[in-house]
Amino acid sequence: MAHEKNHDYHILTPSVFPFLTAVGTFLLLFGAVQLMTEGRFWIFLVGLVIVIYTMFGWWRDTVLENAAGDHTPVVKIGLRYGFILFIMSEVMFFGAWFWTFFKHALYPMGPDSPAVDGQWPPAGIETFDPWHLPLINTLILLCSGAAATWAHHALVHENNRKDLQAGLLIAIVLGLLFTAFQAYEYSHAAFGFGGNIYGATFFMATGFHGAHVIIGTIFLLVCLLRARAGHFTPENHTGFEAAAWYWHFVDVVWLFLFASIYIWGQ
Repeated sequence: MAHEKNHDYHILTPSVFPFLTAVGTFLLLFGAVQLMTEGRFWIFLVGLVIVIYTMFGWWRDTVLENAAGDHTPVVKIGLRYGFILFIMSEVMFFGAWFWTFFKHALYPMGPDSPAVDGQWPPAGIETFDPWHLPLINTLILLCSGAAATWAHHALVHENNRKDLQAGLLIAIVLGLLFTAFQAYEYSHAAFGFGGNIYGATFFMATGFHGAHVIIGTIFLLVCLLRARAGHFTPENHTGFEAAAWYWHFVDVVWLFLFASIYIWGQ
């Protein structure tokens, strides 16, 4: 009786993953600076491996906790609040890149950007035509978000596992197609990452979004594998719900990127 659980909370067992997350993230960011400034990639690679291992192991433990019945309604609320705060931090992250872009676009002269010389885009920069490949990528990502919404509706309102898996598969394929088209676009860019503030801001903003698309695609792939294993139910699908939120966030960020950097930025 002394060890009987009389509350709705889940007491976590000691885990090494929070520590590994801190170490891996530090090495990843420090290594990225080394990679971009000195061309050294091994620190970045070590950090990336640690982060990927942590994501796999920590989220695997969370899935096992759910299968064991530890995710009570109170725990699910905490997971949702935590993920909402995570998305809010991502909004602030992308807000910094939008701020940088609009600052240099609206005030192209200043001591911190003398190379712009009062012109935006800077002289010699040939921007992308937004109504060709960027528009196609926009439609692809929106269709992918619609497929994810279809999968969510099929699970929650119809308990239709066939449509759930079909919607997730379509969303994943379209996400991969978006990444392939963006890589093609990068390979045909008429400007580089270094030497001008336009190229640096463009590639940082769209590149980080591309990284989020890759992460979101993996997120959806994991949900598809879990759906095939019968993990989700209309009442218990917090992991899939988080993936859908994340994917729609990626959609919205791209719409702002398309409107501001590709269209207005011309």
